[in-house]
Formats: sequence, C-alpha cells, structure tokens
Amino acid sequence: MDSLSRGLVADVLLRLHREAEATDAPLMQAMGEATDHQSTISHFIEAETRDLAGVYRGLADNFLNVSPEFGRFLYLCARACKATCIVEFGSSMGISAIYMAAALRDMSGGRLIGTDLEPAKIARARVNLAAAGLDDLVEFRVGDARETLKAGVGGDIDMVMLDGAFTLYLPILKLLEPHLKRGAVIIGENAFAEGAGYLDYVRDPQNGYLSLPLPFNPGRGNELTIRPR
Repeated sequence: MDSLSRGLVADVLLRLHREAEATDAPLMQAMGEATDHQSTISHFIEAETRDLAGVYRGLADNFLNVSPEFGRFLYLCARACKATCIVEFGSSMGISAIYMAAALRDMSGGRLIGTDLEPAKIARARVNLAAAGLDDLVEFRVGDARETLKAGVGGDIDMVMLDGAFTLYLPILKLLEPHLKRGAVIIGENAFAEGAGYLDYVRDPQNGYLSLPLPFNPGRGNELTIRPR
C-alpha cells in the first residue's frame, strides 16, 4: 500500500488541495479570464525580471500548487528513479513536497531539500509536512535559491522539481548540474518557452539531457527531462 491511497498523508493532501482551491480561486479566475494566455505569461516574466521579490511577495498568500494528478506523477517519478535525494525549487506551502517526501518514506527514507523565497510560505510548508508526518525527511531553505543552494545539498541529486520563478529555472539547473546523478530526473512545472532559455537548453542534446513536454495539465508548460550521462 502506498502513502497516497489512504492514511494520514492522503487525508492531509485532500485537506490541503481543498484549502488551496478555495484560496487561489480568485487568482485562477482572473488568469482564466485573460484573453491572451501567452501575453499573460510574457507580462508575468517581465514583472519577475523587474522585481522578483516583489512579484512573489504579492503571491505570498497563494498556494500556486500542483494538481493531484501532477502530484501523483511526482510521487511516481521519485519511486521510479529510486530517489534518495530530491531538490525542489519553489516549495510554496509544501503540497508537492508532501508527494515527493511520501515517495521517500515508502522507499524507506531519503532527503528532500525544499526552497522558497517567501518565509511565510516555508513556515506553512513546515507545518503541513509535520501534519503529514514527513517533516523528518525534509529540510527547507528560505531565500533566493541561487544563494541557498550554492553550497550544494550534501550529496548527489536523483531528482529535481522546478516550480519557482520562471526566469530562474535555467540558473538553478546549472547550479545543481555538478551534483546530478547519472539518470537524474528533472521536472519543470510552468517551464514556458519565454522563461529565459530553459527549454532550449534541456532540449538540446549537446547539453547532456533528454527532454519532452508532458501531455497532461495542458497550458501549464510541464516538461520532463533526464540526465542520461
């Protein structure tokens, strides 16, 4: 039996997804009413470039979480690559971290390093991971991930989840590259073509990756990448 099917983790995830849906409904409605999806993404990326901290300070109360389907996909990826060390860029309130930490628990342990720019979100994430009984597997680092991950994570990395500032996906990946295991899995959620060259980089075999877009949650820019060598 896996942790997602029943029990404490499943109950906490159900509660958090309901809370997130209610909290983020106004934001999701506003985004859904935008007539030009690509322009909305481009404007958001421009805003990040001007004032990264300000943009995410304005979203400090929003979950901006993965869907249950995507969360289960993260769980399966962690199980498939037998991950013992996972790094997450953009942990928000910790929902995606719960899915990945649950995979670690179901494989007898490991470590997840989570990051977020917003201290309030990390505080909520810690509470949520504790509620799910997974906090012993997770270390959260608060602040700009270009700084908090600079010293490494204390070992080789099996899996990376990118779900933070769109413009930082490529810098964060390059920062982590020396620590990636052969066969490491990298998942980019909201990995848009406008996002400062990330997709061009991982889709170019000369850079040492194999990559393709994921077919679910259309419009979210989801990308699966592996480091085969």
